[in-house]
Amino acid sequence: QVQVVESGGGLVQAGESLRLSCAVSGSTFSIDSFLWYRLAPGKEREFVAMIDSDDSTGYADSVKDRFTISRDHGENTAYLQMNSLQPDDTAVYFCKVSRQLRDYWGQGTQVTVSS
Repeated sequence: QVQVVESGGGLVQAGESLRLSCAVSGSTFSIDSFLWYRLAPGKEREFVAMIDSDDSTGYADSVKDRFTISRDHGENTAYLQMNSLQPDDTAVYFCKVSRQLRDYWGQGTQVTVSS
């Protein structure tokens, strides 16, 4: 059993920063990838960033150069550092963990950016 919990969301002003966390508990061995997605009102779910077991990363064009994903292998946690936040970044941010060919989702954390 794998549990995924996101945290770190909140309300910020444009230009400010937030750091999201994605903590995994339960069966934590052999975690392959952490992926962040976001869902904004009236929009489809959007891929944001990912990090693999070898720490290789990938980003959506919309967040490249502003967001940084990282992971702490020992703590089974991934982070999403979000800088220069804009109102268009307002969404619920979800973490997906891939482990042994299965995906596990968290409940999401709200990020609201005011102009």
